[in-house]
Amino acid sequence: MKAEFLLIALAPVFFVCIAWEAWYLHRLGIDKYKLRDSLSNLALAMMHQGADLLANALFILTIYTAVWERGWQAIPESSWWSFPLAFLMQDFLYYWFHRASHRVRWMWASHVTHHSSERLNFSTAFRQSLTYPVSGMWAFWLPMAWVGFKPETILVVVGVNLAYQFWVHTEAVGKLGWIDHVIDTPSVHRVLHSRNPQYIDRNYAGILVIWDKIFGTYIEEVEPCDFGIVDQVHGFNPLWLTFHEWFAMFRDVWRDKDPRHFWKPPEWRRSMPAEAT
Repeated sequence: MKAEFLLIALAPVFFVCIAWEAWYLHRLGIDKYKLRDSLSNLALAMMHQGADLLANALFILTIYTAVWERGWQAIPESSWWSFPLAFLMQDFLYYWFHRASHRVRWMWASHVTHHSSERLNFSTAFRQSLTYPVSGMWAFWLPMAWVGFKPETILVVVGVNLAYQFWVHTEAVGKLGWIDHVIDTPSVHRVLHSRNPQYIDRNYAGILVIWDKIFGTYIEEVEPCDFGIVDQVHGFNPLWLTFHEWFAMFRDVWRDKDPRHFWKPPEWRRSMPAEAT
């Protein structure tokens, strides 16, 4: 199986988990699923996977290969430690991709789709944008190719990281004690999906929480989470959920005649104080 098909191959497992969660929560009398929301998430997942496969075929794998061929090639991939090192490096780079996706509006225009639901359940993990190849997610893994990880290895560890994150999109699992301080868990991830003022732009971990601890972005879940985004988008149309922030960003650039909207944080406006510019 080709590495880029990893998440598609795991789809049956994901669907079983979604069915179990929906049944379990319904049995408890808790309504965390809405059919239109879940169907929208599924449509977004298919659009996202299609765009990723197309982008990989058109240019991403070519770029990774070119960088690998011209890079250090310092990683003997036959060694036992090469895959753990690839996992660790990718998880570190994922932290910075995720942090940039919240703090750089060009990247937020893609990532906001994932955060725009006011519900959090396993199907929310499917809620992705087809525009990630445009906003540049793939570029964050280029250092891996440069040091010597082959493109196939990069795609595998990226897939493993994203597959792991499926299970953290739930309210069915409570806090897990010391584990919440080591790896990304449902409690850790609920904070990230919340628009509570103290929770915004916290807990960027893909798998290892150590990066949030080191760079000062970790916070524990204390009060109940209010899911969604500050400028909440309404509706279930997958195309609108995909492109609404792109439209808004280009509108702001045109209105203000100011390209800084592309790289400033999502909340930045020209009317902000001078020290924020």
